Amino acid sequence: MAEITKNTTIGEALRINPDIAPVLMEIGMHCLGCPSAQGETLEEAAMVHGLDADVLMEKIANA
Repeated sequence: MAEITKNTTIGEALRINPDIAPVLMEIGMHCLGCPSAQGETLEEAAMVHGLDADVLMEKIANA
């Protein structure tokens, strides 16, 4: 299984582990299938949604 890092795009992360979708939705990432999700990294998305990227990665690791 591929590793999900802060530099992984949202779309790629969801392909690696679809179980993280509720984690992303919980922090306000409601457009998981939109075109920007294919190019936006988890770190960029965390920044846009006002969340520390390390906190997001911890939530993803526990999903």
